[in-house]
Amino acid sequence: MKLVLVTAVEEFHKDVIKLFKKAGIENFSESDVDGYKNNHALIMSTNWFGAENASNESTMFFSFTEDMFIDTLFDLIKEFNNNLETNNPIKAIVVPIERAI
Repeated sequence: MKLVLVTAVEEFHKDVIKLFKKAGIENFSESDVDGYKNNHALIMSTNWFGAENASNESTMFFSFTEDMFIDTLFDLIKEFNNNLETNNPIKAIVVPIERAI
């Protein structure tokens, strides 16, 4: 069993849920998060409030699941990201679980 974490901008919320289900991961949780990017200094200097970093509404999904489902999910995410027209790909990581109750 491993823990898979997926983050995406709010725009892709429904898409990520579809990807989880298509991968066979029926049990997962989600949480709203604010995502931040450090902008290039030139872009920041042209911003009226140059010292502020604008946040993006994002969602973090997580599930304790088996490798075979995670492999499928990663393949689906790669395919989804390859067809994006934005600079906000879905991101995913896997964390091994040493012990669980």
